Amino acid sequence: MIEKELTCINCPLGCALTIRYNEEKYTHKTLTEDDIRISGNKCPKGVAYGKKEILSPTRIVTSSMRVKNGNYALVSVKTAAAIPKEKIRAIMKHIRKPTVNAPIAIGDILISNVANTGVNIVATRTITKKQ
Repeated sequence: MIEKELTCINCPLGCALTIRYNEEKYTHKTLTEDDIRISGNKCPKGVAYGKKEILSPTRIVTSSMRVKNGNYALVSVKTAAAIPKEKIRAIMKHIRKPTVNAPIAIGDILISNVANTGVNIVATRTITKKQ
């Protein structure tokens, strides 16, 4: 039996979750939601969060990209949706490569379907052209 400690991030309470599950089922990818035991949650959101973290963890990736001819050399970016945690390295390789041209507006798609995830990389800051 594996036991993990996580802090739930679904609400401001930040419950300290204890998650228990069968290591063999996890290793053989036969683990289901019914096989996971969670304690420490103060609401049902903690149970859902804990199960998702074990079965299919996802993250929003934030970073920055180089800008050509902009009033700033970098623009802050993020994934438009959560992506599978195991795709983070591949996504970061795509973010590091290109230089984008100014002007850039908040919400502009700078990379479509990054690392074949179906998720776009979007700007989180406006960059104007260099004067």
